[in-house]
Amino acid sequence: QLFGLFLGVWGDEFSVLRSPQSVVFRDGGWPLPGERIPDVAALSMGFSVEDDLPWPGLGVGDLFNRPRATVLVTVKGVDKLVLPEKGVSYPIENAVPFSLDSVASAIHSLFSEETPVVLQLAPSEERVYMVGKANLVFEDLSVTLRQLRNRLFQDNSILSSLPLNSLSRNNEVDLLFLSELQVLHDIASLLSRHKHLAKDRSPDLYSLELAGLEEIGKRYGEDSQQFKDASQILAESLQKFADEMYNLYNGNAVVEVVAVKAFNSPLTRKTRSILQSTESEKDNPYNLAYEYNYDYAVVFNIILWMMIGLALAVIVVSYNLWNMDPGYDSIIYRMTNQKIRMD
Repeated sequence: QLFGLFLGVWGDEFSVLRSPQSVVFRDGGWPLPGERIPDVAALSMGFSVEDDLPWPGLGVGDLFNRPRATVLVTVKGVDKLVLPEKGVSYPIENAVPFSLDSVASAIHSLFSEETPVVLQLAPSEERVYMVGKANLVFEDLSVTLRQLRNRLFQDNSILSSLPLNSLSRNNEVDLLFLSELQVLHDIASLLSRHKHLAKDRSPDLYSLELAGLEEIGKRYGEDSQQFKDASQILAESLQKFADEMYNLYNGNAVVEVVAVKAFNSPLTRKTRSILQSTESEKDNPYNLAYEYNYDYAVVFNIILWMMIGLALAVIVVSYNLWNMDPGYDSIIYRMTNQKIRMD
């Protein structure tokens, strides 16, 4: 029963399909907190995070040679994908919804003049976010459900080469799943036309969320042949997409996959109110202080020594002004006295 409990808590999986030698992912079964997945992406790109990450899965690596791109694909509806090539995988503890907005902000603040490629896309929700050169590269990318459906029935779509097995091109749920695979193919295809962007100095970020497999599981059931075929097709497509993105960046890209059966409900923020005073006391009955922030010592020393320096400067200036002889120490009085004598 205890083993089953741990499988229920850590059933989801974080996998690293491809990564350069400058980024070290250690092979081990260390659980990764779901809310720290963006921090793993940030640290692997060489950015700092607000709180330290005590997770042994990510090593230090080469600090002077960071990856040029991070690709994170989130697959909903399955807790594990059987990928063709064995990568490094870790169980996820407490899978909560996350976003890479903090990583995108760090890229913009440090490389604002070079306009890096930032693409965040969720095809099933018609949610897209493009910044920088991504607007130029992916201007022809299908993002709405209507565009995705039309894209599938074009001559150069994946339907002409992809074995559908038990899936049907006449079912809306199957078409949603296949359209997400089409998006993966089109991203790599469009980026291949702008290979020079993969060689510039600024790092790029790709965040994709796929929910088509989850819809197939709801429609046919997780024990159905459609779900099994879709899982196999998705795993092969993700591996192919990872290899293509890795090669486009000349082996200097990190490609990660997050397989989540279902996200846990995020923690809601409670507003302060006088009527909720008893509840706050219950949450913190021992009146403990806030969690220690490692920036506290730095900020404290900066403010302390700045105040001491300003105080000493005021004392020295005040002492010199108090003991100054206007006739000898001030050039203003000297010039004034000479002008009076000449007159």
